[in-house]
Amino acid sequence: MATDNITCSTIDDFTLSGIPNLDNLHFWLGFPLIILYIVSLLGNTAILYIIVAHQELHEPMYIFLSMLSFIDLSLATTAMPRMLEIFWFDIRQISFNMCLTQMFFFHFLSALESAILVTMAVDRYVAICHPLRYSSILTQRAITRTSLMLMARGAAVMVPLPFIIKRFPLWKRNPLTHSYCIHQELMKLACADINVNKIYGLFITLYVMGIDSMFISISYMLIIKTVVCLVNEARLKAISTCISHICAVLVYYIPYIGLAVVHRYPSTSIPNLHIWFGNAYLLISPVINPLIYGIKTKQIRYRISKFLRKV
Repeated sequence: MATDNITCSTIDDFTLSGIPNLDNLHFWLGFPLIILYIVSLLGNTAILYIIVAHQELHEPMYIFLSMLSFIDLSLATTAMPRMLEIFWFDIRQISFNMCLTQMFFFHFLSALESAILVTMAVDRYVAICHPLRYSSILTQRAITRTSLMLMARGAAVMVPLPFIIKRFPLWKRNPLTHSYCIHQELMKLACADINVNKIYGLFITLYVMGIDSMFISISYMLIIKTVVCLVNEARLKAISTCISHICAVLVYYIPYIGLAVVHRYPSTSIPNLHIWFGNAYLLISPVINPLIYGIKTKQIRYRISKFLRKV
């Protein structure tokens, strides 16, 4: 009992980590981090501006793309400035409530991004498999209702997270191993039975990411079935419209699956593996997505190049 009193207590804040064993390099690691953050800000803001400013781009495909850019922008802003405080100013303390808030928005925005990737897959399915019915299926009303439904689903699933974390009365004083707050890390510091948190975390993974990845897979199986029946020119055109989305899906799901696996089945063979996966999951998608769509989407690429020529 004496040991428990020493290691467990009520706390008002948590201690975040940068990258363990690389503390002496934190100052220099802050520079590539801020470069990535600036690229994310500029890229996603540029895509949002181009789509909002040009009426001809107010189509389902580009509306979904603008949603993806807004989510990526929000996700990056949720954690990257806080990480810079750790790397450059060694400010590691974060209040209990602020940590819970960051955790909620991180998981909520992650769920939204997964949902948007599903809607983009459905958009490609309708465009390729039912092109004549595209405008009648993906109407403005349908897009609005779908967006509200996805936000409601994300909120309904993620709102309980802060409450099932806050119910723990005692906490270990160990620092969090990530540079930002996530549910998988917080529950491990609780001095209590965390089975409820484990079960709910598994439920979120299966209900949100599992179902979303299943719908994306089904959409592309139906797309492939249609594409193989097309002539060569039409087949190449159909495939080219899907490449950007496929890249975005891989950029999102590969780090997410890696992060989920290393947290559920920790390994000591590669030190800090979960930290590298966590940083990759946070940093890659907001930075790479605008580059992917800026290069691969003709209309976006044309307007960016036109804007740069004027500058």
